[in-house]
Amino acid sequence: MKGSVRLLAVLLIGLIAAAGLGAQAYPNKAIQIVVPAGAGGDTDVNCRIVGKYLEKELGQPIVVVNVNGAGGSLGTRKVKDSAADGYTVLFYHPSMFLNKIMGLVDYSFNDFENAGIAVMDETNIFVVNASSPYKTLADVIAAAKANPGKVKFATETGGFTHLQILAFQAETGAQFNIIDVGAAAQKTVALLGRQVEMIGISYGIIKDYVTSGKFRVVGVMSDKRNPLIPEVPTFKEQGVNESFPKFFYYLFPKGTPKDIVARFGAAIAKVSADPALKAELNKFMVNPLYMAPADAIKYMNAQEATYIRYKDLILNAKTTKEEVVKQ
Repeated sequence: MKGSVRLLAVLLIGLIAAAGLGAQAYPNKAIQIVVPAGAGGDTDVNCRIVGKYLEKELGQPIVVVNVNGAGGSLGTRKVKDSAADGYTVLFYHPSMFLNKIMGLVDYSFNDFENAGIAVMDETNIFVVNASSPYKTLADVIAAAKANPGKVKFATETGGFTHLQILAFQAETGAQFNIIDVGAAAQKTVALLGRQVEMIGISYGIIKDYVTSGKFRVVGVMSDKRNPLIPEVPTFKEQGVNESFPKFFYYLFPKGTPKDIVARFGAAIAKVSADPALKAELNKFMVNPLYMAPADAIKYMNAQEATYIRYKDLILNAKTTKEEVVKQ
């Protein structure tokens, strides 16, 4: 009997030691980070920038995989269904909330293991072509009210900007022709070619077009003017009570060992404090902002509740589909 107890104790010690060794060894190969958006958009750019620093901190390659389509739900599902071994991670933003509200998926971020928020973007803007007669939000609202359903706004159905324009319509009473042209790159092309009158997008993605005089920004959706773009008036300054922060987070498949998630989260925390990362992200008008899992979950639950308030608008929304003609 004593021998059996002694043997059991030895086995338990061995298992504990092996588990500890496994935690210490993570990662021991490349980590795949899935971006549910096309290359060149803000989600992709932010992920790749932070990924360079994570690669150095974790000592293993970071491989970014773009899985676009279905409003981002193809990419989120790929991660959800992946092995919970710490080598497949999701990098995404609040569109996941919309995907569930619209019925594109039957899960939310709470069905993953949260590693924390890493990047905050408070430069979500409405922008028009520089040749447009619209100089302010008031100009856009007046045109849309005078010609209901005629002023074209480009979005991606189920995406972050889809919610923005629906909320804008509800707040102002203006009615737009909401057109699904695809993700950020397609929206930019559509505005360049004057196929649409306005798009919603992050400033950093189109700042070169603003600087070159091709685009004009009519407002930013933030509570106060952003010091990175102080010349851009907020929606609230222009009488439209709309503010949508865009935050980017990392999620692992459910069941990923807690020590692995904690190791990855610690790496995010460390690189977020690196002045070099801040300087690089600031070029795209966003900031590193580490929010630990417990705080991130609390924040994300609150944000999701805000989105749910617009559920009826989202479910009853009407959009048209157009292919973007490349210029």
